[in-house]
Amino acid sequence: MEQSGILYHSAAHLMAAAVCRLFPDVQLDIGRDTEDGLYFYYDFDLPHRLAPEDFPRIEAEMTSLAKAAIPFERLEVTRAEATRLLAGQRYKLERLADIPAGETISLYRCDGFVDLCRGPHVATTADIGAFKLTAVAGSYYRGDEKNPMLQRLYGMAAPTRAELDAAVERLEEAKRRDHRRLGRELDLFSIHDEIGPGLALWHPKGARIRVAIEDYWRREHYRGGYEMVFTPHVGRAQLWETSGHLGFYRDSMYPPMTVTEDEGHAAARAEQYFVKPMNCPFHIQIYRSRKWSYRDLPVRWAELGTVYRFEKEGVRHGLLRVRGFTQDDAHIFCTPAQIESEIRRTLGFALGILRRFGFCEITAFLATRPEKSVGLPERWEQATVALENALKAEGLPYERDIGGGAFYGPKIDLKIRDALGRPWQLSTIQFDFNEPERFAMTYVGEDGQEHQPYMVHRALLGSLERFFGILIEHYGGAFPVWLAPEQVRVLPLSEKQLDYGRRVADELRGGGVRVSVDEAADKLGAKIRRAQMEKIPYMLVVGGREAEAGVVAVRSREKGDQGAVPLATFMEQIRTETQA
Repeated sequence: MEQSGILYHSAAHLMAAAVCRLFPDVQLDIGRDTEDGLYFYYDFDLPHRLAPEDFPRIEAEMTSLAKAAIPFERLEVTRAEATRLLAGQRYKLERLADIPAGETISLYRCDGFVDLCRGPHVATTADIGAFKLTAVAGSYYRGDEKNPMLQRLYGMAAPTRAELDAAVERLEEAKRRDHRRLGRELDLFSIHDEIGPGLALWHPKGARIRVAIEDYWRREHYRGGYEMVFTPHVGRAQLWETSGHLGFYRDSMYPPMTVTEDEGHAAARAEQYFVKPMNCPFHIQIYRSRKWSYRDLPVRWAELGTVYRFEKEGVRHGLLRVRGFTQDDAHIFCTPAQIESEIRRTLGFALGILRRFGFCEITAFLATRPEKSVGLPERWEQATVALENALKAEGLPYERDIGGGAFYGPKIDLKIRDALGRPWQLSTIQFDFNEPERFAMTYVGEDGQEHQPYMVHRALLGSLERFFGILIEHYGGAFPVWLAPEQVRVLPLSEKQLDYGRRVADELRGGGVRVSVDEAADKLGAKIRRAQMEKIPYMLVVGGREAEAGVVAVRSREKGDQGAVPLATFMEQIRTETQA
């Protein structure tokens, strides 16, 4: 665990100890550090409903414990001793029962507070430095909505007050950039209970951005040697049994639909269909629809495929975790000899796409073979070497995630940092030794014999919904010109210039610019303020002089007045700024 994680984890214990002092009837679950900008949390089952009004009292108790410099004492105990020390804490006792027989059971004691925990922690409560409680939310026990709803108390911590103040300011900025708030204010998307939780509606402005993303994505894929495919939203249960999803993934799938095939015929039978949680079995079926030679490979197929996963209430979050989303999915089928060049090509492609969207701080994680896995060891070794060589060739910083691969293959995960320095995992390049075997995929090699191809799952943006949420927060809603839903707004000074303003807009629109005319009978200052609030990149002021001279007075969202120029000059500027 990183040093910051140790500090945050220790602060979670300090907070829990303070809550225990103030509310002796509390039932404790778990607390840990996080990566979501809130630093740490702890889950409580408490008759008293926690609210921000309680924060000063809890913080005061935490301060008292911190000043006392109480040691964090690690205890390695027997199961019986742990049961005695955790008596009365039913969630803790259930967590204790999860620890396999023979595994070390460790607890940490801080004053009278004892917690089931692997650690590590700082030496004493005084080492935590500065802290602040930030929020309280509901969270189902073990993330299952059938279980009791607990109260999750969030906090922040830092070694010094100055560092905490800076972190608090970052958190406030994150709130200002929250994609859910900006989504409402900028009229980009919405989610409605009447339709279903976790199912997003893209409004016209959000859809404009999505189309810009998709158009760029498709164009670059065609340039990169990919072909597009389209697949259904549902498939028979047999398909998902063969792929292994029903065995490994059923809890995250929507319940099946039962239909009667060939109704009215003697051979009528009931069939179950599932909405797809992934696209890969469909792409495999396209591959299996014909014979392939080694001369045909590699095959690169991409799809913006909408999938559905039954995400529980405790994990859904705006666009960042939804139930229906569109993956920017692709699969590569190749021979063993083509692996390394294909991975290098794919990694370079991923980095280029991410950088185009303004993400330049990118790190990689190379996840290797776990204990339980499928596939020949030599294939794992070859695939892992290919992934690592690609990372080295790109000069990309990476960490090895030992045993962190999926059971069906090693992978590279790419993480970006946004404008606030927060990490987000986006791209993944994932080998799969499982599905080619399950679906008996083959190609004819140079020796005339059938061989199993290598299969690579590859996503660059992850999903359009989640990626859009990240983009909103990264740019604070002020999208670059090429992505902005409305790139230009024409602001006539009065009704007399409306016709000229409309002609300007028509000419821009004909050149592919996303433009509107503010025809309201407001003063210029009000129109400018409105455009600034809506984060329009450019405003074109047109008054009597501009109309007479056939020019436009350019005003930039960031730089203010830019002076009057011929419309053709401005159009060339826009064209330059929007080129991929």
